[in-house]
Amino acid sequence: MSNTPMAANPLTRAVLEIDEYASGLGWDQPARLFALVDTARLRTQEPALAAQLGLDEESTTTGLTPIEQDEVPTDKALDEFLGTIAWPDAVVGCALTVERLMLPPSAESQVPEGLSDARLAKWVASHPDRQEVRMTVAVLRDGSRDSAVRLREKDSPTEVLTGPELVPGLADALKATFED
Repeated sequence: MSNTPMAANPLTRAVLEIDEYASGLGWDQPARLFALVDTARLRTQEPALAAQLGLDEESTTTGLTPIEQDEVPTDKALDEFLGTIAWPDAVVGCALTVERLMLPPSAESQVPEGLSDARLAKWVASHPDRQEVRMTVAVLRDGSRDSAVRLREKDSPTEVLTGPELVPGLADALKATFED
């Protein structure tokens, strides 16, 4: 994608490419799952797919290519769905982009005790300090991880936060999809 900033490492580039793609779709979107494949290997082993993805002779031969998977089911909890995934050997990593409501750390002390998940979600949604965020998290089979977080309030490519430990729970859940 042309507007993706050049990042030093291929995983960060893939995360930012997926974030840019999701941004182009707008907000209030369902979660999206991506397989990450080695671009050079894809061009060699699957030339027709590489051509369909726009990876022609002049395009880069290094890095990771994200390939969007079928829709993430909305009738199943995300952690349950991730527990059903098994990747073929050609997939070197995976990524997920998902929108959530978040509260600042200062609001943790205000959370009422004993709320069900549904009541907690309703409480967070009505909190005046809530932030809508889009999180894109990617992991490789070797455990490498990276993520991007975009606030709806600051929806600009220059305002995207990146780092390997921004969403550790989701990164751990994605890493588990590669375990036997």
